[in-house]
Amino acid sequence: MEKMRSIIFVLLVIMALLSFSAGWLYAEDQKPAVAGAPAAQSAPAQAAPSAPAPNKIDTGDTAWMIVATALVMLMTLPGLALFYGGMAKGKNVLNTLAMSFATFAIVSILWVLYGYTFAFGTDVRGIIGSAENLFLSHVGVNSISDLAKTIPEFVFVAYQLTFAAITVALASGSYVERMKFSAWVMFSVLWLTFTYLPIAHWVWGNGFLAKLGALDFAGGTVVHINAGVAGLVGALILGKRKDATYKPNNLPFVVIGAGLLWFGWFGFNAGSALAANGLAGAAFMNTNTATAMATVAWMVTEWIHAGKPTLLGLASGAVAGLVTITPAAGFVNITGSLVIGIAAGVIPYCSVAFLKPRLGYDDALDAFGVHAVGGTIGALLTGILADPKINDAGKGLLYGNPGQFLTQLIAVCITIAYTAITTFIIFMIIKAIVGVRVDIEEEVTGLDETQHGEKAYNM
Repeated sequence: MEKMRSIIFVLLVIMALLSFSAGWLYAEDQKPAVAGAPAAQSAPAQAAPSAPAPNKIDTGDTAWMIVATALVMLMTLPGLALFYGGMAKGKNVLNTLAMSFATFAIVSILWVLYGYTFAFGTDVRGIIGSAENLFLSHVGVNSISDLAKTIPEFVFVAYQLTFAAITVALASGSYVERMKFSAWVMFSVLWLTFTYLPIAHWVWGNGFLAKLGALDFAGGTVVHINAGVAGLVGALILGKRKDATYKPNNLPFVVIGAGLLWFGWFGFNAGSALAANGLAGAAFMNTNTATAMATVAWMVTEWIHAGKPTLLGLASGAVAGLVTITPAAGFVNITGSLVIGIAAGVIPYCSVAFLKPRLGYDDALDAFGVHAVGGTIGALLTGILADPKINDAGKGLLYGNPGQFLTQLIAVCITIAYTAITTFIIFMIIKAIVGVRVDIEEEVTGLDETQHGEKAYNM
């Protein structure tokens, strides 16, 4: 009971701070413009002869984006839950599933309260969104975001919610089998608020990285580097498990989860075109091509290194391919997707098979090795391979714009630094309040019983 009171108290404090911050940001946003400076528009301008055509809801785009939103939701529940759950030990499978399940619910609530407005509200100094849409107060059935001009804003809100949820859940792969569930709940709240929302705004909400020209079609920096670096920092703070041997309890779960992730990822990447158009088709094709190539490349690399191609390796290679193509899906051509797929199958494998054992950190399910490493590769290769014939918003080094690679490198470094610092601070706060790691006896018994009072397999 004392732990629950502490958690509730912290959540109330967070909400109070957010409300105060929201009020300040909103007040700042409403200040009169400085003389001589253009005033920011808070409402659509009145029609004028030279004004561009107003945003208009397109039923085809809307139908596709509703489907894409459902596909991305499927990636967390049940896709990621089964993928991670199958890789955990049998005595921890329910706890691993519960981490994804609880996080999706928590993020779904926080997103409509304040997450959406701070990520995608009107830009405030390039750092955060304004507080104008707290509790979705100005989002209606006919409203349209300037970031998605042909679909209802409610659909855009829901679509971005699913991205936020899976990003938080991805980090759990580094923490499983030794983190208190109460600590994970607090982490979900704090990390979404202070890590995910600012970075999402910087890259996708017209923040300073977007203005710098950073390219991230569907989440190389915002999702994968972000979650993977958080995974490594948390794993280092938690320390090694008493039994860090790798004992997947259910490989069929892993394969089913990987298959659902591959399936749902079409909504993740092709949906990021935010319309049913040719760019969505290119992202769809690139996603499948790079993922297939990464699966084969991981299989061959493992076959050469370990002597046998494993089913777990096939699933891991597929996920690595999905991760690595994500930032580039709407910018590269098919040749580029094949190159990215090869890199995704070889480099993350080496990270998992060589780097992790050599450095000795306990990244339980390789969230860092696959997501941070894969996301970094994808983000940097986007700066090299972005083809303006696919998307005129991006031109890479090979197409005459070497500056794009430097921009990508800056975005990657800023994301890594900010995520590492905020994740460390969040873990220290949680550690001081409820602690972050279960007792050794609880770890040996298993988190299913000690954290939830349940067993996955009653035999």
